[in-house]
Amino acid sequence: MDHFLNDEGLFVVNSLIVAIRQNKEYLSEIDGAIGDGDHGINMNKGFTLCKERLGDTQVSLTVGLKTLGRILLTEIGGSMGPLYGTFFMEMAKASEGKESIDKTVFGAMLDAALAGVQSLGNARVGDKTLLDTLFPAVEAYQTAVAEGRSFSTALERMRTAAEKGKESTRDLVAKVGRASRLGERSRGVLDAGATSCYLLLSAMAISITEYLARS
Repeated sequence: MDHFLNDEGLFVVNSLIVAIRQNKEYLSEIDGAIGDGDHGINMNKGFTLCKERLGDTQVSLTVGLKTLGRILLTEIGGSMGPLYGTFFMEMAKASEGKESIDKTVFGAMLDAALAGVQSLGNARVGDKTLLDTLFPAVEAYQTAVAEGRSFSTALERMRTAAEKGKESTRDLVAKVGRASRLGERSRGVLDAGATSCYLLLSAMAISITEYLARS
């Protein structure tokens, strides 16, 4: 099977919640090297709130993403709240009204998320932000789809590109945000946002691939 039903897609959101909760200390540790050191704390707060709001109800992927996005936008603060809130709200909008999620629909969701994040500021690839992970990941996914690859293959390409993008931030100098004030001192460590973006994209890729393999 190369698709899953929107109504059964909450497993994707649950995988995101687990990924952040398991890595909250790691994300704050990375952030502490050149930032406030609260990235993992803030992200965990938002994703845990989402888990509590959803409870045991079985909602669609669209509703789950919309719930997560709204919480991140309005309830966690910090610089990443609006970015990830927009990210997931735009993914939700692109999935709205879709009965099933296949590689084309998911690609549209990724495109919408990327466009939403890019609309919020002047950051570009190379500025040591989450875009260094997100942009190449979406590009790799869409290239795989254009080549006629399967949904799972496109997801694996996305995950591989996301990891390379995340790792690239280690050698970059921050150009935007609080870390930009450090100049050359920001070189040598990973960007926290790029790292959390990799964790989220990886969680989506793994959870969907495993679900498709079982179906």
